[in-house]
Amino acid sequence: MQNKGAIRVFAILLALVSLYQLIFTYQTRQVENEAKEIALGDPQAEINYLDSIANEPVYNFLGLRKYTYKECKEKEINFGLDLKGGMNLILEVKVADILKALSNYNTDPTFNEALQIAEQKEKTTSQDFITLFYSAFKELDSEARLAAIFNTVELKGRIDYNTSNEDVIKVIREEASSAIDNAFNILRTRIDRFGVTQPNIQQLEKAGRVLVELPGVKDPQRVRKLLQGTASLEFWQTYEISELVQNLINANQKVIEIETAKAELEKANQVSSTPQETEAVKPAEDTTSDLLSQLDADSTQVDSLAAQEMSRSLFSVLTPNQRQQGPLVGYSLAKDTSKVNAYLQNEHVRALFPKNVKFMWGVKPLPKRKLADGTTSKEEIYELLAIKVSSQDGRPPLEGDVVTSARAETGQRGDYEISMGMNTEGANVWARLTKENIGKSIAIVLDGYVYSYPTVNVEIKGGRSSITGNFTPEEAKDLANILKSGKLPAPARIVEDTVVGPSLGAEAVSSGLSSFLWAFLAVLLYMIFFYGFKAGLVSDLALLANMFFIMGVLASFGAVLTLPGIAGIVLTIGMSVDANVLIYERIREEMSAGKGVRLAITDGYKNAFSAIIDSNITTFLTGIILFIFGTGPIKGFATTLMIGIATSFFSAIFITRLTYEWLLGKKIDVKFGTKLTNGFMKNTKVKFLEKKKAFFVISGVVILASIASLAMHGLKLGIDFSGGRTYVVRFDENVSASDIQKSLAVEFEGAHVEVKTFGGENQVRIATNFMIEENGTEVDNTIEEKLFNGLKTTLGADVTFEAFINDYRMSSQKVGPTIATDIKTKAYSAIAFSLLVIFLYILIRFRNWEYGLGALIALMHDVIVVLGVFSMLYSIVPFSLEIDQAFIAAILTVIGYSINDTVVVFDRIREYLGLHPKRDKVEVVDSALNSTISRTINTSLTTFVVLLVIFLFGGEVIQGFVFALMLGVVVGTYSSLFIATPVAFSVIDARNKKNLKAKK
Repeated sequence: MQNKGAIRVFAILLALVSLYQLIFTYQTRQVENEAKEIALGDPQAEINYLDSIANEPVYNFLGLRKYTYKECKEKEINFGLDLKGGMNLILEVKVADILKALSNYNTDPTFNEALQIAEQKEKTTSQDFITLFYSAFKELDSEARLAAIFNTVELKGRIDYNTSNEDVIKVIREEASSAIDNAFNILRTRIDRFGVTQPNIQQLEKAGRVLVELPGVKDPQRVRKLLQGTASLEFWQTYEISELVQNLINANQKVIEIETAKAELEKANQVSSTPQETEAVKPAEDTTSDLLSQLDADSTQVDSLAAQEMSRSLFSVLTPNQRQQGPLVGYSLAKDTSKVNAYLQNEHVRALFPKNVKFMWGVKPLPKRKLADGTTSKEEIYELLAIKVSSQDGRPPLEGDVVTSARAETGQRGDYEISMGMNTEGANVWARLTKENIGKSIAIVLDGYVYSYPTVNVEIKGGRSSITGNFTPEEAKDLANILKSGKLPAPARIVEDTVVGPSLGAEAVSSGLSSFLWAFLAVLLYMIFFYGFKAGLVSDLALLANMFFIMGVLASFGAVLTLPGIAGIVLTIGMSVDANVLIYERIREEMSAGKGVRLAITDGYKNAFSAIIDSNITTFLTGIILFIFGTGPIKGFATTLMIGIATSFFSAIFITRLTYEWLLGKKIDVKFGTKLTNGFMKNTKVKFLEKKKAFFVISGVVILASIASLAMHGLKLGIDFSGGRTYVVRFDENVSASDIQKSLAVEFEGAHVEVKTFGGENQVRIATNFMIEENGTEVDNTIEEKLFNGLKTTLGADVTFEAFINDYRMSSQKVGPTIATDIKTKAYSAIAFSLLVIFLYILIRFRNWEYGLGALIALMHDVIVVLGVFSMLYSIVPFSLEIDQAFIAAILTVIGYSINDTVVVFDRIREYLGLHPKRDKVEVVDSALNSTISRTINTSLTTFVVLLVIFLFGGEVIQGFVFALMLGVVVGTYSSLFIATPVAFSVIDARNKKNLKAKK
């Protein structure tokens, strides 16, 4: 083997990188286990402990670099919501609402009818809304001009009466994109306040949609309410800190009195505190001096009184601003902000401040500073600001709806500033407000958090303002987007909503790991059984290395591990055996031909390489298509599948080869079989092409039965494709699904409700399309209350609504009709595209369109049979056989697996035809097919056993998904032998006869 040194170096480097990445997961688990022990079963105490050490070093990498718990957490392998519990949402800002706002809610009938038509078409197509709107607008009135509708004050200078329809569309596309970006920024800021670890928020391909993942979130209803609220941009006057110094000192003294009285009362009542409770009133050591050391020198000189305050004081958690100017009250560590809020909201403390003062936090932490010892500050520090309420109704003097434009610009000195414009009403108020506050600050507040508090230098007339400061380009752009939020026309609406309870997540982890371990053990033992101890051990070494590499690469990519992802890894184990089997079978053939072990190994690897490359590429292409068209867990499955294919190729080809080089160098004898398995499927003489008509009849009957079932019974569509809501509810005792369905049908006012036992007899899955067209927090709450009322009799009178939500409702999912349409479109596109790609690959690789046709027909055969079986059995089997995203992933995996088999068969046929050009082609093809039976059965059996283990141990959530894969392995193995090749050579034979006839 050439380049052995380079391969060794690469393997060592890959192992070191994997080890480095996985160490962070190990360290994180160590810290979290310690937190569980300290918390003594109290979840909140556990969270408090982890928060307190978030920025503390917990791992020292070779003495070169210290990593905090927070940094380790960011580098660990992430668990998806189905394993960790939490919330997954897709929110949508409706482009139709943006267009209405941009038109200043124009009442033109053609405009509004075009919007309605576009909204209807959007449910059945994947085209973007603005294209649909413009098409409908032109169809309704080809002479109508969009400029007459969008020539508003806000768009003045960009659209006038002479602007063409195409140019108007360009402008509103830009404005709609800007509004969507702004909505995304607002959602991202709101999500930061939930305090969940590793939240994920990203814009999706379709305009206006945002994916939000919140692992471990405890209050889904609060999340829905906050994320769907309309953005509230406000401009507030501020207090000068110099006006509040005495109030702060008095408040600090009052807090001391309150805390001292509490301590004395506890002592008098002889109430003993737990270690965690004691910590709650005990200050961090020298909090004030640590905090001040992170700020600029001129802001860290404080009165000695502040440094000597008693531990139970306001100033122990809030460092006062000593500059005595501006609205900045002081600084607080992130972990102390809630305590500061509690102190300032205390009625006795609040009474010490003017009635018209309100306190707000800055939205972002201060930049981390270098400390005296050269290290960077660990804690995040937030600013507290004093807002002045000048109106009797408590409203701000100016709100964001007056802002007409805002953009980041470069000033004369090259620094960044924000140019802001207001409408006439806003300009008048702004002129008065700036005139009254020259030399003072005006706070720009969004959703109750201060984004900026620029100082007013002069009275600003005309509504055009320039906000300056030491802005970075990113900060200037962010602030401009915030100012634009005053124009945000509508709140984001939840169109897909999935909640997984933590207990269900824990069960998924347990079942997922069980399936993983049992499947892995089965494969390891099987390889030793079939190929002997030494050869089996070498392949097992490659499998172990493969698993190590997969986990390391997953961690380094920051990939999220989901339950389908675990299934992808376990499936990769079964499929990675294929490369070893191909190599071993070729080595056995070479040894049967009389070659020595060393030469047989060399030729076995060389001859198997082509088939391994082809089979890996086709499966990898399937993974790419899954990744492109899939969402959420399906992307996780595709990611692990692709990573597994890459690492298994390296392990099977190079790790095993290096191991055999070492064994042969040590003169260790290696055998590639046992007495029981040496003759397995040898000298078979199946007449594949001669009996092709019989196989075609069998397949034809099965396909006709499948089509008949699909025509009569159809398929059970999951809510991914139909839209609706599902809930998994677990009861204390076994229940009757039919009784629950009757009670819920009444509660849901005759809407379709389906109740099915899901897993154990005490657990059901409830699906309904009730009110699915309607959005809003109130709708979600109403449906959950109706669900609770319908289940109250079964749950028991002592179960409250809160207990039902937290303890009995294990998971929930909502998919809106528009999302369902998009998912269906993507699913069909994925299947069609994968078939096309594979056909083209076969055509290019084998330079024969008949091979591609044979493979394509075999794949279509597999898909129809799997669909037919799902149609026949979905109402019979005790697990879900719904057609959803997971099923599409299974179908595409079946396509990849089937083509894997087919390519190996075609590769052997091509080899045999090249070796025996003068022999009868039927005889050569049959001989080639017979020579692959051992490999085909071996690989298929191994993969089937792996899938069977997942099916038995993986839990009810993925049973339907795995059942489709098991079915696909059986059907795919059959079609690669009995359909693909006979079809290809039937076409070739027909072509040859036609050519021969033409010559005569």
